[in-house]
Amino acid sequence: MTTKIEGGINIAMKVPSHQYEATVAFYRDTVGLAPIPEKAPAVGFKLGPNQLWIDEDATMSQAEVWLELFTPNSGGALQRLAEAGVVRCDPIEPLGEGFRGGWIMNPANIVHMVREPDAW
Repeated sequence: MTTKIEGGINIAMKVPSHQYEATVAFYRDTVGLAPIPEKAPAVGFKLGPNQLWIDEDATMSQAEVWLELFTPNSGGALQRLAEAGVVRCDPIEPLGEGFRGGWIMNPANIVHMVREPDAW
C-alpha cells in the first residue's frame, strides 16, 4: 500500500537577522497580509489557505523557504521517500521526542517537513 502525501498549510521562511525586520515589515505593512497573533512570539501571516511563518535565523547568510507535507502515516511515508533516494535532514531543526514526522530535502535542496497532521 502506498502512503498518501499531500501539501500542508505551513510555509516557513528562514531569514537572516540582517533581513528579518524588513522582511516582516514587507509582509505586514507593504503587502498587508493578516497576522496570526495566536502563535506569538512566532511571526506568521495568513497567505490564502496557507500560513507563512517568518523565522529569524542568525546563522544564515540568505533566506530559505521550507515547506510542509501531510501524511496519515509518517513512518511509512518517510520509508517510501528514503527508498526513492530522498535525502533525510533531521538534524536541521529538532522536532522533539515522539514527533511523528521528519525533515527531507527535494533535489533542489528545499527543506520539507513530512508529518502527520495532528503531530503538532
